[in-house]
Amino acid sequence: MPDPGLVFKAYDVRGTYPDQIDESLARAVGAAFVRVVGATGGRVVVGHDMRPSSPALVAAFSAGATGQGADVVQVGLVSTDALYFASGRLAAPGAMFTASHNPAQYNGIKLCRAGAAPVGQDTGLAEIRELVEQGVPAHPGPPGAVTERDVLADYAAYLTGLVDLSAGRPLTVVVDAGNGMAGRTVPVVLAGLPLTVVPLYFELDGTFPHHEANPIEPANLRDLQAAVVAHGADLGLAFDGDADRCFVVDETGAVVSPSTLTGLIAARELARHPGDTVIHNLITSRAVPEVVRENGGQPLRTRVGHSFIKAVMAQTGAVFGGEHSGHFYFRDFWRADSGMLAALHVLAALGAAPAGTPLSALLAPYDRYVASGEVNSTVADVAATTTAVEAAYAGRPDLELDHLDGLTVSGPLWWFNLRPSNTEPLLRLNVEAGDVATMERVRDDVLTIVRGGQP
Repeated sequence: MPDPGLVFKAYDVRGTYPDQIDESLARAVGAAFVRVVGATGGRVVVGHDMRPSSPALVAAFSAGATGQGADVVQVGLVSTDALYFASGRLAAPGAMFTASHNPAQYNGIKLCRAGAAPVGQDTGLAEIRELVEQGVPAHPGPPGAVTERDVLADYAAYLTGLVDLSAGRPLTVVVDAGNGMAGRTVPVVLAGLPLTVVPLYFELDGTFPHHEANPIEPANLRDLQAAVVAHGADLGLAFDGDADRCFVVDETGAVVSPSTLTGLIAARELARHPGDTVIHNLITSRAVPEVVRENGGQPLRTRVGHSFIKAVMAQTGAVFGGEHSGHFYFRDFWRADSGMLAALHVLAALGAAPAGTPLSALLAPYDRYVASGEVNSTVADVAATTTAVEAAYAGRPDLELDHLDGLTVSGPLWWFNLRPSNTEPLLRLNVEAGDVATMERVRDDVLTIVRGGQP
């Protein structure tokens, strides 16, 4: 069996197939998962993406789970949020075989407890790894059974029941599935709606022949941008490999910031749930908490990472949460993230706008500041470099410093966050300001310290 230490990450199991993750490891994880989540005598829901290695890994995981006395409900080819739907609807723990946006040689397992509650290092993943490494004890009782169930129609009906597009004006939308799972889910979810869908790369192909299914990288959006302009479309949607993230392109081909989408969706959710809490991580735009307050809601800032967002949502009962990485979380969706549900909100908002209103105009009130994007720097000593940056800004009466996640420095007209990577000797810098010149000045001042020398 491959070394579990290579593939157990902060939020999931992920590595290259078959050297880092193979059928023997998947079987052991299936057995350990059942033990840790208490599913012996119950059932576990298992889905997978279109990667060539996924079916064999699902079979091995299922064998490990049934060997521990759990029944396995295999839901087949699904997006990760469809697996979360199945976990929530069936009140069962779930496992999704996917490596999300990673290249073709990767695969992995995203795990959740019943009701799509996350499983991370502090919520069961460390225990699963320990059991895998020690060897899972044999189950003395009878094995469970494997059944198959198609959940896509129910998933689609649930989503369109949350966001009604039926009365909206007709729209033309280009969708880039990146040969990932959106190619399977989009036709089912958007069927019968007042939409003309122009498909790009809907063929399921885990080798990703056209481009990586990672829309956070600008190069992977170029085909979508060109198609939106060529077709005169109202907007474009791009999904990652397992379709839990969604990025949006407006009618001009410009990429819409996920922070802008967070503001739009927050306003829509607060219209239905006045006064509720909306969560945003600390690198989303300053516009997000402003919009939340303007719409009568309570903004709450968290660390970066889905486990933190989901935990705080559970604690506070927040109606919605957004991350700058393109993950959007909904209380009505078991507090899980769904790129498809976010896309439906954008389509519904534009469809309800007066005829002739372009997406860029609809989103303008939510797009207020200039952002640097994430700038990564390799450093020899992450802690010492962060301390040097803090020393350069500490003590100024016009600035606030905090350490919620790395170092955040906030001024009246700008802010920046500098935080370490969890896996590499990198510092990640995000800067936002009211204008380009100020953003560039702050960015360059910080990078001068990070990369050597003084500003």
